[in-house]
This record gives sequence, structure tokens and C-alpha cells, in this order.
Amino acid sequence: MRPSGRKLGEMRPIVIETGVMKHAEGSCLIKMGETHVLCSATIEDKAPPFLKNTGLGWVTAEYGMLPRATNSRNRREAAAGKQTGRTQEIQRLIGRALRAGVDRSALGERQIVIDCDVLQADGGTRCASITGGWVALRLAMNKLLKAGVIVSDPMIDHVAAVSCGIYAGQPVLDLDYAEDSAAGTDGNFILTGRGRLIEVQMSAEGATFSRAEMGELLDLAEAGAADLVAAQKAALG
Repeated sequence: MRPSGRKLGEMRPIVIETGVMKHAEGSCLIKMGETHVLCSATIEDKAPPFLKNTGLGWVTAEYGMLPRATNSRNRREAAAGKQTGRTQEIQRLIGRALRAGVDRSALGERQIVIDCDVLQADGGTRCASITGGWVALRLAMNKLLKAGVIVSDPMIDHVAAVSCGIYAGQPVLDLDYAEDSAAGTDGNFILTGRGRLIEVQMSAEGATFSRAEMGELLDLAEAGAADLVAAQKAALG
């Protein structure tokens, strides 16, 4: 039995509320159970210097966690004067994932920055950031299209991410913190709306895993990503 009482292949409740920030070109608040992430998209008219005169755009991300998003207070990284390695890894992951769903030539030489701020953490914050970040990005692209700034839609497909792992010897979908902290195997799966893989991160936290078990987790991830894409579509209307 999972601590939450969920079935092995059952997602936490998914809620995506759009337009939650007045000034951002795209924004949403995504809730996956007790994990809540505020995502916003900012359009910048210039691409990074390394893309000058290439005709290509860029999508990048920044990620942060509020001090009391967790059980005990985490010191603000700004106060410490530097980002942790974990933060840098996660924001690079979010950027890579979202760029996989964008035709950068159609975007043109401009940059969209996705900010993901974790308000409350209960496992799966990077997955929620990617899933919600895509919604914010979609809304920003809609503004560019409506204004005639770009003529063709740069969004190739949906992008969603979900965690899976082996908890108490069983493959489970969408780990919360209680499961994540005790899982023998932990994985994050990023997929497109068509079920194509963008990235898979898997590691043996307490016990090694077999190829068959990896396949079971991938099956769960495909089903979970489909649920997330459905939630994205419902939020966008």
C-alpha cells in the first residue's frame, strides 16, 4: 500500500490554473498533489549572443524554491551568494526539455525565459516545473502569434514530465516525498504529447533494478504523461 493510499499507477490530482500573473507573457500555477509550482514565461527580443545571426531562438529556464516550501526552512540562494548544484541541474533540465518541443527557427532570434518557483514541495518539483513551464511557454507563443510577431507556430508538441520509481518492491507512478525518500529506484521521464522520449533519468537509490523493471516504469510514465498532457489541454481550453 502506498502511503497516500493511491493505486500503483495512479497520479496525484492535477490542477493547472492559467493567467495567474498580471505582467508575464504566459503564466500558470500547477498543482500535482501537494507540490505547487508557479511558472511564468518572459519574452525577450534578443537571442543569446552565441545565436547572433543564426536565425534561431532560445528557450531557457530558471528554478527556485521558496524557503518554506519544505518542512524546514531552506536559506535563500541569493543570501548564500550562489546557486546549489541541484538548482543548476534542474534549471538546465527544464530548459533542455522545453526546447525539445520548439522549432527554434520559427521562433526567430528571440529568447523566452521560463521561471519556475516552487511554492510547496512534496516530491516531483522538476517534473511539475517542466509540465507547467510548457503551459506558460504555450501562452507566450500564443501572444507572439496573435501580435503577428511570428507567422508560424514554433510549438512542435506538448512536453510533460513525471516521476516513477520502485517503492516497497513495487513500480509506482508519480512519487510524493514519502515515496521518493524511501524508493529503491527513482526515475524522471520527460515525454512529448505523441509519446516520444525527450529524457530519462534513472538511478538505483537503494537497490539495483532490472531491464524488465525499467520497462514497467516506462509503461507507467507513458500513461502518466498522457494524463498530464490532457490536463495541459484542459487548462488551455
